[in-house]
Amino acid sequence: MRQNLHAVTLVIPDYDKAIAFYTKVLNFKLLQDLDLGDGKRWVRVAPPGAKSGSLLLAKADGDRQAAAIGNQTGGRVGFFLETDDFNRDHSAMLEAGVAFEEPARHEPYGTVAVWNDPFGNRWDLIEFRD
Repeated sequence: MRQNLHAVTLVIPDYDKAIAFYTKVLNFKLLQDLDLGDGKRWVRVAPPGAKSGSLLLAKADGDRQAAAIGNQTGGRVGFFLETDDFNRDHSAMLEAGVAFEEPARHEPYGTVAVWNDPFGNRWDLIEFRD
């Protein structure tokens, strides 16, 4: 048996602003941007070099979904961007204006720092130890 986690939905306020952040600031690849009609789109992005998994950027539809923007995981870090070079990516993200909540810290599992996307979602940038 073979299974993969294809995508995780990230509720956002605006497709184009989200695409711009993820592709221009973080250099994610735009995998798909399909018009579904009625203002809906199927938009998937993935980090450079990713072999599987992606974010499905889904524009909030209604008050309930809009209220979840930036708080989809109840205030916890909900997304983990793995890197093969923490210092390189941390520096590039700082230079691009990404807001980090803390300086880098070293944990038993690797080097990590919490950052926020422009929509309020909390992420870890993480380089795992071998």
